[in-house]
Amino acid sequence: MNACLPCSLNPACGGRVHGDVPRCAGGDYRGDTREEALLRAEDALEAALAMYIATGEQLPTASKPETNEEIVPLSALGMAKTALYDAMREQGVGRAELARRLRWHLPQVSRVLDLRHASRMEQVEAALAAIGLRLIVDVARAA
Repeated sequence: MNACLPCSLNPACGGRVHGDVPRCAGGDYRGDTREEALLRAEDALEAALAMYIATGEQLPTASKPETNEEIVPLSALGMAKTALYDAMREQGVGRAELARRLRWHLPQVSRVLDLRHASRMEQVEAALAAIGLRLIVDVARAA
């Protein structure tokens, strides 16, 4: 998964802004301004993806934004964690197997996959290495 998904912003009553991440169940949010709504969109996306991971479901696939949609990115750590989760699913590696390979306790693996947990990037890199991958960081111009 490219951890950037399009979101829509729509005017709501009282001058507020309502939006959702249409390709991600549970990605609804609201804000008093457009900027606040976009910040809340990041939180909504993170929470929705955390539910997908907790239930073992496939993450939604990113796509280009349609007219009147904007891209909602995850943090670098969130992107690394979703890449780890996708790779584990693709290779059929479960949490217990990853814990065995890393010589970690199962709760440590759960935390490294938890989008709400402030893991150290080195932990995610170690987990990726245990399944034969490495993390590569890229930078792009802001829109």
